[in-house]
Amino acid sequence: MLKPVDLRMYGLLLRPWGERDLDAIRRGLADPEFRRWNTINVPSPDEAGARDFLESRTTGWQCGEMASFAVTAPGAGGGAGAVLGHISIGMIDFDTHRSGRVGYWVLPEARGRGVATRALDALSRWAFRDLGLYRLELGHAIGNDASCAVAERCHYRHEGDLRGAMFDITGTPRDVHVHGRLAVDPPPRLSGVTVPGDNTTPHA
Repeated sequence: MLKPVDLRMYGLLLRPWGERDLDAIRRGLADPEFRRWNTINVPSPDEAGARDFLESRTTGWQCGEMASFAVTAPGAGGGAGAVLGHISIGMIDFDTHRSGRVGYWVLPEARGRGVATRALDALSRWAFRDLGLYRLELGHAIGNDASCAVAERCHYRHEGDLRGAMFDITGTPRDVHVHGRLAVDPPPRLSGVTVPGDNTTPHA
């Protein structure tokens, strides 16, 4: 089991998803850009799909296989504000490979503000420091230039392409860019932001 935590860094609060977030989840799943670049097995863009998403994320924490966060703007008093997007580490292997696979999306109204970049670097630093992982991998469909740019800004190196490695929601096979970041790689210095010290607290 992974103990849920809250992460505060780069002016963001990353916290586990909860029931209060169902509308934000539904909007994220229904977003045309999200669906354009995702796989055939994504949850449906309705309340049932949002609940499936939430249940799988809760189970991921409980089984120790996934750490999934709502990316939020801190609210009054340091609490959670508006949901901006999602980020997670899945396929976590603590023993053999000390690795995981990251994924993220940002709601339309929050794009263009560096949300994905800040969230990805915050998550990566936590995974290396607190989870003891050594390698994080990121994959996206070729053509998703925005996701590629986020990966590169966070020092996830482009390591190669996988032909026909995913099927999109229309059932069409897509080639995938693979990026990776190691615990020993130099971390990025993101423009205009500073990296605080320990910023992890148990999730209430």
